Amino acid sequence: MKGRKLLMIPGPIEFDPAVMREMGKPTTSHLDPWFMEQFGQALERMREVFMSPSGQPFIVAGTGTLAMDMAGANLIEPGDRALVVNTGYFGDRFGALMERYGAQVDHVRAEVGDMPALEQVEEALRKQSYKLVTVTQVDTSTGVLADVKGVAALARQYGALAVVDGVCSVAGEELRMDEWGVDLALTASQKAVGAPPGLALVVAGPRALEAWRKRKTPVCNYYADFGNWLPIMEAYEARKPAYFGTPAVNLIAALNVSLGQILAEGMEARIARHRKMSDACKAGITALGLRQLPREHCRAHTMTAPYYPEGVDAALVGKIGAAGVIVAGGLHPACRAQYFRIGHMGAHTPADILAVLGALESALAASGYAFERGAGVAAAQKVFLS
Repeated sequence: MKGRKLLMIPGPIEFDPAVMREMGKPTTSHLDPWFMEQFGQALERMREVFMSPSGQPFIVAGTGTLAMDMAGANLIEPGDRALVVNTGYFGDRFGALMERYGAQVDHVRAEVGDMPALEQVEEALRKQSYKLVTVTQVDTSTGVLADVKGVAALARQYGALAVVDGVCSVAGEELRMDEWGVDLALTASQKAVGAPPGLALVVAGPRALEAWRKRKTPVCNYYADFGNWLPIMEAYEARKPAYFGTPAVNLIAALNVSLGQILAEGMEARIARHRKMSDACKAGITALGLRQLPREHCRAHTMTAPYYPEGVDAALVGKIGAAGVIVAGGLHPACRAQYFRIGHMGAHTPADILAVLGALESALAASGYAFERGAGVAAAQKVFLS
């Protein structure tokens, strides 16, 4: 027996063995030439993964929330107006974060499980001038996939910066930062990027950096200030020593391995693989008679959010765990007790999808739910064999 359960939550995820081996190496100096090469490569590779040749990458020890904080701290000044295209819990968080820095924040919302129509976004932009527009590409609380390309185009049209929370999307969903006109995108290491938790990853485009440089007031967060981190990123990319705060040496080396794997797979192939994994998982869920929280037209490819069937409650999550697979309970406050969440991103394989559906079937049977045994696994297998 392997003695551990399969982790299938929307982050942290299962990591490739090569990434974990890199984490286990002895820690070296952050000024060692070997580490400078790892850091420099990781910065260069981030541009390719974010599809932003013009962007400035930042790799900073912290969480995805720190990456959001870096966006808000550097781009917002007191009195600025910001528009949040809100698809769930993390849209609310971005709004609260920007208010902390003095922004006047408006939200364009849809019903839980849906995304605001572009017409709603444009109506808000017509009525009011905004410095920036934020959108969460995949809100981990709902599994909703937003139309980043459409939102970014509208932001540009109306003179606002387009900021994308890509924590649950980058390296799993299609995100063409430069081509789509996204000014800043961010993620965290433990999601589809495929490294352990602990790194905030940001790519700032030329317009975002210009807005930061033209600030009339100091950045109100010392640790998040681009001014402190930009010289460090530039130095490491030039393979030169520099210091502001000690970088997470092992994590950055592991990130570089994962980024190399992503680019070896190829961005187009990786996006297609995530779509296939998602299609298989969702086909299995549907075959078992379970509805999903996000509407069909806006379902993420990095996660699936099924409702509990009638007569089954949140105890199902524990029963799935007893069958050998860890999934996550609900997160959105409006319906937390009504659904659960399955992550399928990064190094996950078809075998993992079949395993989670098999564990789900065992848990549903133990809960007294009536369904055709084997239907979920068979539906997913049909997608993989198509």
